[in-house]
Amino acid sequence: MDGFLQLAISGVAMGSIYALVGLGYALIYNASHVVNLAQGEFVMLGGMGAVSLAGLGLPLPVAMFLAVVGTALVGLLMARLTIEPRRQAPVLSLMLLTIGVGIVFRGVAMLLWDKEVHTLAPIGSGDLIRIMGVTIVPQTLWVIGLMIVAVLAVDSFFRRSRHGKAILAAAAHPMAAQLFGIKIDVVLRWSFTLSAFLGGLAGVLVTPLTFTSYDVGLNLGVKGFSAAIIGGMGNGLGAVVGGLLLGLTESMAAGYLSSSYKDLIALLVILAVMLLAPQGIFGARHKERV
Repeated sequence: MDGFLQLAISGVAMGSIYALVGLGYALIYNASHVVNLAQGEFVMLGGMGAVSLAGLGLPLPVAMFLAVVGTALVGLLMARLTIEPRRQAPVLSLMLLTIGVGIVFRGVAMLLWDKEVHTLAPIGSGDLIRIMGVTIVPQTLWVIGLMIVAVLAVDSFFRRSRHGKAILAAAAHPMAAQLFGIKIDVVLRWSFTLSAFLGGLAGVLVTPLTFTSYDVGLNLGVKGFSAAIIGGMGNGLGAVVGGLLLGLTESMAAGYLSSSYKDLIALLVILAVMLLAPQGIFGARHKERV
């Protein structure tokens, strides 16, 4: 039982990272009907940025905060310079454009930093917590807790803020939203900025647990995309549940079978969901083209 709980905590922690990345996919998909295949690079930028800023001597919380904000600004620039000017292009062309942007991000990161693996000090004390025979790394609690806070904050943003309601309106019916004076370009900027913020947050949270490098966004981007697919593309709640399910599945597969099989088991889960529920667990959100 202790071993199961240990694996469950580890799985929820990694699943929380996948959930944040998957939620970023859902935000941009709702705003533009585009799958941003550079979403994983936001995770890389957050982690590498925090490592660099902490290396300059900034306090860890300040370094993490600035890294996340800087990543959000990168997302805003990406929307403004690459997506907005080509908003009327076919969706497939925009998706290919995001792939190109991701390649540029990785190339620039390799030049700015290096090809080495980097890590980051954990938030707060690094002392292990032992409860009922289960050993908990404090960073995992920070990951899970801040994921919950981020999800609640995003939900509040959509329910209470004018910009959040504008994004929901544009997602539900873009043409009607434009008739009511909602600017789709502004919606795109907010969506990319918020998505990049979530990706940067995932980056600064996961780096103390694992590592970061210029190409770490490839794997985390795929896992976040898988979470979005499992939950239902464009469904924010589904992305969170899909991320947690994926993290738990990987952890259990690594613990009871072998770490070599965790990616395979995760893939089987995705295939099972696609076969049994093609629209995802909670159903994908389809809408008119922007």
